[in-house]
Amino acid sequence: MLGLSSLVSTDKLRKARERPQSFNQLPVGAVQRLGGQGGDPVIANRTSRRYTRGSKLLGIEPGEYARVEQVDARENRITIDRENGEHQTYDPRRLAGVAVYHETERAFSEGDRVQFTAPSKGLHVANRELGTIEKINDTGDVRICMDSGRQVAFNIRDHPHLDHGYAVTSHSSQGQTAARVLTHVDTDKSEPLINNRFAYVSVSRGQYDAEIYTNDKSDLGRDLSRDVTQRTAIPSHGQEPTEMAT
Repeated sequence: MLGLSSLVSTDKLRKARERPQSFNQLPVGAVQRLGGQGGDPVIANRTSRRYTRGSKLLGIEPGEYARVEQVDARENRITIDRENGEHQTYDPRRLAGVAVYHETERAFSEGDRVQFTAPSKGLHVANRELGTIEKINDTGDVRICMDSGRQVAFNIRDHPHLDHGYAVTSHSSQGQTAARVLTHVDTDKSEPLINNRFAYVSVSRGQYDAEIYTNDKSDLGRDLSRDVTQRTAIPSHGQEPTEMAT
């Protein structure tokens, strides 16, 4: 078993990525990826950011990692600590192509099911694509047999976006199938998360069997029946309104 650092996206940080003009919710100490290869993967329990485009003006290459050193929410500026030791301050509104991750330790062994938490053009893998570790060594070299049957070999330091693949979200499971599906439904979650679309996608992944586990079965039917379609037109003269899926 080998303990390696892996970059895993989180909901809270994804919100910051979607609004790159404001970083007042981004913690100091975050690691940013400035868009490609590199980064020391032996750091645990940190927040990571990935810049996929780079910047000629700032001298940032695509694939570079950096760590957030300081956040000035009032002036809307952040200071980053780059891999080459340079400290740089800039307005995040002037640099697009930013992905935010949480950097944490994962223990991987041969035979483990894994999923990629970011796409890679070089490896030809998609985000949340699944596979099984065939070989791994103490220097971080990994060989994975993808579910498609293709083999992918790389060093975790070159692409640390890897997590265990024993459980996936309903969203990332779209387009995938499994012989048996176990679905966890937390009825305390809000309507945008638990609804009829979630129920359909989750249960329909199973070819032969699907089981649902919940914290409150009395509310289960109601929550999984929530309709999340949006009405896009006002009915007139007895006509039915147009609905659009979100």
